[in-house]
Amino acid sequence: MPRTHDDSWDLANSVGATATMVAASRALASQGPDALLDDPLAEPLVRAVGLMPFVRLIDGEINLDDDPLLNRKKRAEQITVRTRFFDDFFTAAADAGVRQAVILASGLDTRAYRLPWPAGTTVYEIDQPQVIDFKTETLADLGAAPTAQRRAIGIDLRDDWPAALRAGGFDADQPTAWSAEGLLPYLPPKAQDQLFDNITALSAPGSRLATEHVPDPDAFSDERIQQISERWRRYGFDLNAADLFYQGERSVVIDYLISHGWQVTAHPAKELWERNGFEFPEDEMMAVFAEMSYVAATLG
Repeated sequence: MPRTHDDSWDLANSVGATATMVAASRALASQGPDALLDDPLAEPLVRAVGLMPFVRLIDGEINLDDDPLLNRKKRAEQITVRTRFFDDFFTAAADAGVRQAVILASGLDTRAYRLPWPAGTTVYEIDQPQVIDFKTETLADLGAAPTAQRRAIGIDLRDDWPAALRAGGFDADQPTAWSAEGLLPYLPPKAQDQLFDNITALSAPGSRLATEHVPDPDAFSDERIQQISERWRRYGFDLNAADLFYQGERSVVIDYLISHGWQVTAHPAKELWERNGFEFPEDEMMAVFAEMSYVAATLG
């Protein structure tokens, strides 16, 4: 079903199911003696959601080895590059003295539980109320304890989330580390601008932001996303990803941030793959992301 201005979801459908997919990839990358990541909470969270294609993927019951994009090795490498980038971003911000972090569209992100946050750090997570409630309750049942003061804000990012964030104790006078990971294509073009406007308005000098930049305006075209959906359907995951993304011309992330006072550094995806010791996949669906960059920015 195509997106609407007031749609909502949990972790088993629509946009929420993609968060479960990402967590399943982190679970895969955390398996085995030669694990690329250390996210022990990803697997039990995916199992708790109960989407069987991803449970079977974790259990090794689905063989994707013949698929150059979806096979276990390449999925593990892809999520490792992404996860390490955002992990390192938050760690560097904390080392620089930033004691306030905001994870936008947090989904099944477990950084509030697994990163070595310095004493006095507060981590805010923002997502749909159903998503926030599920993760909070599931992790509590697992006996997991956050490694920072975690404050979960259940609100849609298309609503007045800055007010909800302030009501949750957020201090706009203190530097903040923000992440918008895997988020932007799920926002309408104007909402993307509004997101960065809100972040800038809430950010004291020295605040930091991590996100992604895909220069190809057709990267998330219906045709390309439909091709990815068809590949997943072969393995039992029947979600039309083309329904989840908002099309239309949107601002160039790097240019927009620079024009709003941010100092921006772009890290090309292929460069990060090589830095992590991986070979960028030779696949037609990944070719469009060869020019993608992971972006780190500092205000002022």
